[in-house]
Amino acid sequence: MERPAVAIAHDFRPPPSGGSNQFLLALRGELRRRGLRVGANVVTSRTRACLLNAHAFDDRALRSMLHPGCRVVHRVDGPLATYRGFDDGADARIAALNAELAHATVVQSRYSLEASAQVGIELRDPVVIPNAVDPELFYPPASREPLTGRKVRLITTSWSDNPNKGTETYRWLERQLDWSRFEWTFAGRTAAAFERIRVVPPVGSAQVAELLREHDVFVTASVHDAASNALLEALACGLPALYTLSGGHAEIAGEAGLGFAEREELPELLDRLVEELDERRELIRIPTLAETADRYLAVLGLGPGA
Repeated sequence: MERPAVAIAHDFRPPPSGGSNQFLLALRGELRRRGLRVGANVVTSRTRACLLNAHAFDDRALRSMLHPGCRVVHRVDGPLATYRGFDDGADARIAALNAELAHATVVQSRYSLEASAQVGIELRDPVVIPNAVDPELFYPPASREPLTGRKVRLITTSWSDNPNKGTETYRWLERQLDWSRFEWTFAGRTAAAFERIRVVPPVGSAQVAELLREHDVFVTASVHDAASNALLEALACGLPALYTLSGGHAEIAGEAGLGFAEREELPELLDRLVEELDERRELIRIPTLAETADRYLAVLGLGPGA
């Protein structure tokens, strides 16, 4: 018997791309591997469930296709005005779409749910489901080069050049580092002119994963990030993290790293993390793509027994 069809309302783009696009590519691939017919931006009479991504879809076209037999789940992160540092009306539009179209809502972190409520965004029947990464791309290396006799390799990845991604903190830490002990790679988009940090332009997911596996510690200073896909990818590749105590970072990293509130804490925390590197690596706990897909299917009404 043919499996039920799922529609994902999202403008899919090839990598390199932002975190939401990366996650939805992975989720679509997992659902298709399970034999589900998954379409993009098209709802037919046989479509039983539709996943909307924030406001990144043509809502006018979608309204004309939705029917009573299609359950609609809205995937929301943010609040976007807090994350971006300016309000262009996106949060209000997301809230309106949620109230009009959604039967249920998925948010990627408890932080996102609580922060949305604080700014007055009401979401329909919300549930927290963390993101996951494609295990065929993001996985730990088979073996690691010992730290003895070499520099500790730090890495930061970021698709966005939003100032809230932590550029000024990276520039500050760059001036504090003992470069006889460390080397640092920044992969992605940035408007900063670093002095010692090696910059790699945006590359595809496979190349990002390879870079991550070549390094030891992931550093992120982004703030108000609801659910950093960059942090999740690094953890999946076996990198303990040094992260800002902001947004959803602590939820994602757990004990597999150390968080900082002020940048002045960074040098001491970095030394501690290097000392505890093996221990912190063993504490990495992130959801698998299969687990996350199970939870999405349950909310979409397509889980076992549906």
